[in-house]
Amino acid sequence: MDSEKSLPILLTADENENECNLLNKVFGDEFEVVSVTNGLDCIDFVEKNKVAVVLVSLKLPVMDGFEVLNVIAKDSRFADVPVIVITDREDSEGEARAMENGAAEFLTTPLNETVIKYRVHNVLARYENERNKIERAVKDLKIFEMHRSLEIDSLTGLYNRPTFYKKAANLVQAHPETKYYIVYLDISCFKAINDLFHMETGNLILKTAASYFMNKINPHGGICSRIEADHFVLCVPQESFDPDKLIEGLDNAIQTLGISHNILFFAGIYPVNNVYLPADQMCDRANMALRKVKGNYLTRYAYYDAGMREQMLQEQMIVRDMNYALKDNQFTIYLQPVYSLAKDTIVSAEALVRWFHPVNGMISPGKFIPVFERNGFIVKLDRFVWEEVCKFLRRQLDEGVDIMPVSVNVSRLNFYNLDLLEFLPGLLEKYNLEPEMLKLEVTESAYTDNPQQLISITRMFRERGFSVLMDDFGSGFSSLNMLKNLPIDVLKVDMAFVRELEESDRARTILRFVLGLAQDLGMGVVIEGVETQNQLNYISKLGKVDIQGYFFSRPLPVEDFKILYNKYSLNKNENVTIERR
Repeated sequence: MDSEKSLPILLTADENENECNLLNKVFGDEFEVVSVTNGLDCIDFVEKNKVAVVLVSLKLPVMDGFEVLNVIAKDSRFADVPVIVITDREDSEGEARAMENGAAEFLTTPLNETVIKYRVHNVLARYENERNKIERAVKDLKIFEMHRSLEIDSLTGLYNRPTFYKKAANLVQAHPETKYYIVYLDISCFKAINDLFHMETGNLILKTAASYFMNKINPHGGICSRIEADHFVLCVPQESFDPDKLIEGLDNAIQTLGISHNILFFAGIYPVNNVYLPADQMCDRANMALRKVKGNYLTRYAYYDAGMREQMLQEQMIVRDMNYALKDNQFTIYLQPVYSLAKDTIVSAEALVRWFHPVNGMISPGKFIPVFERNGFIVKLDRFVWEEVCKFLRRQLDEGVDIMPVSVNVSRLNFYNLDLLEFLPGLLEKYNLEPEMLKLEVTESAYTDNPQQLISITRMFRERGFSVLMDDFGSGFSSLNMLKNLPIDVLKVDMAFVRELEESDRARTILRFVLGLAQDLGMGVVIEGVETQNQLNYISKLGKVDIQGYFFSRPLPVEDFKILYNKYSLNKNENVTIERR
């Protein structure tokens, strides 16, 4: 076979030498013409060789032209091999039958050189066009699938974050006459679900929620996204959105999974009133509304309002200025005395961090601490406070003053830092302090987030000589279980109990129970939030507890605290508690 010529044209004829000579004359410069004498040899040749086109006579021995056409037309291996049938001029019935069975074209005998040339070229051109169309379609499909893989969350099949931002912006701007909501949803305590069960269970919950959203939102002209973890965002027309029905239906869908845990979704809703507001800011506002209700089991959703916008602007200022504020020493510690009723004197203090902004004045810890806990800056602030406390203790020692140990707050994000167990002892070494001088305070929420890790690290701290206090005891849902597992030295009872002492018999009963339990477990107790004489009168009847609150003293600057402290004769090795409020 001549390698310089194109694919062969296969002529199947009944020993018709004239037809073969004619094809060689017409196509000899472009193709190699191969002739076989029966239909079976034709099929065999096509199976073993690459053929441009088959010209087959309907009248063949062994296997006639119709059978050859039937085999080639129905075999996917030969999908790009056109078959042109050769018939007698009078055989119109054969022509029609051949065309119905997949023939690309027909020729009639005697063959005409011009007709052969144009019909064969037309057939080859048509098939080439079809092949190109198929190749383009396959290429377009691959490009589409590639783009889709970049746009879609692989677990749930919903849009990912950047795609949702783009699609939501296009949607609300393309239909300015339609009012839309941005709905931000997530699951309460989803991390605990993964810890209690398996990641596969968590993934099943996410996929079930995604399927529900697609079925309920997409048919009404909305779009859905999983932007991260257990966080979903919807863009939905207001007229078709009912938050109560959405959450009720979502609850029902999750309950069908039969998971023995209360899995609840919470939602924040932002009414889109400016279609040109960037979509990420719309989501931020919906998320801000979500934070207002997350964990509130009576109300599962909230709408964004103007007050939240002011809060968002304030949070943006906090984030913008926080790093410079730390470098510029805008943060400082205050100390609030803790009194022993048994000793009738100050036995410890709680230190609270304060931010004095050069433009905005003192910023409440209640405003900046939650922001820092969300963005991780709390880790840096914690370490700043720890070192400030060490400096204070060192100055006291250098001045010859008897000092109290100081407990510092260890935020839950610090437990994810591998150097925590080296950093704190390193501070003590730097300022030549003993471990009992710097005590560590953790919150109940840290136990809820990651109980095993907190238990492990707490034990290692105690092995290194540190004492551990539990702040805000009684504010969460796992308090008693935590006491069973967590090795701690002192309970700080949440001030919510104290606020209700004068009005609630149950609050008084619970407080008595907690104090008795702590005594039986060998733990010390600090009761926070004492503000009235009546509260003090009741607490004083409960036994040996320490008291803290505005009734005795507000938080004081360090120098003012030292003046107050010097009025009292203090025993060594009592607790000083540092907390941020």
